[in-house]
Amino acid sequence: MTVPLQLGVLVSLHEQPEASIARVKEFSLPTCQVSSWNPDLYTPEVARRLRDAAAEAGVSISTFWAGVPGRRVWDFVEGPSTIGLVPNDNRPARVDALKRGSDFARQVGGIPSITTHVGFLPVNPADPDYLATVAALCEVAMHCQSNGQEFWFETGQETPVTLLRTIEDIGGENLGINLDPANLLMYGMANPIDSLDVFGRYVRGLHAKDGDYPSNGRTLGPEKPLGDGRVDFPRLIPKLKQLGFQGAVTIEREISGPQQAEDIRRAIALLTPLL
Repeated sequence: MTVPLQLGVLVSLHEQPEASIARVKEFSLPTCQVSSWNPDLYTPEVARRLRDAAAEAGVSISTFWAGVPGRRVWDFVEGPSTIGLVPNDNRPARVDALKRGSDFARQVGGIPSITTHVGFLPVNPADPDYLATVAALCEVAMHCQSNGQEFWFETGQETPVTLLRTIEDIGGENLGINLDPANLLMYGMANPIDSLDVFGRYVRGLHAKDGDYPSNGRTLGPEKPLGDGRVDFPRLIPKLKQLGFQGAVTIEREISGPQQAEDIRRAIALLTPLL
């Protein structure tokens, strides 16, 4: 008997972590990813309250999405020098932030992984920034392993084959991918369906987000409500299942306010028959 995939939603970590879990229950969903760009929240008290709130609500946290400090610009002009672990000026502080995120997830308990954007990984494997980033990722992955966790790459700024080679070069058994199919389109890196032929066996989580290709060489393609973009979820999810995917399908909508809630509910309706 095939077990249906579980549906969830991406929520932000708050100083009052009960509010994060309340957002999941607002949509009557069983799972979530919790995201934070603020390491100051990584305290034992916040971890305990998040753990207790999730347990009381019957919500499982499929990954802790750990943001990193410093300036970041989500475009093709300044993005390569500001996002992730590739920029060498911020790399040590960001490695430390990811380790702290891993430690926080361990304190919460029951979170199997941490996830982040690694950045615009150089296509050239001899590029010094590529080699230094791989070394930094080895350090982060080993720290996660010591906490009993996997480290997941969020797709976006890198080509599928570059991401595959990075995983192979790091080596470790605790590496995976949080596939954001909209990001592959919005960064102009790949068709999400075809990307699975390259790295599909490593996909552990899925962001249910939609979008389109860029229309110029400086700004990302637009994110769109699920169903209005180019991500073909009726083909993507069955192909993931064929590859043995059993992770959570986590809705992400990068706006706020009432329209975000409306779009999330629409996504639930569209995705539920595919699970």
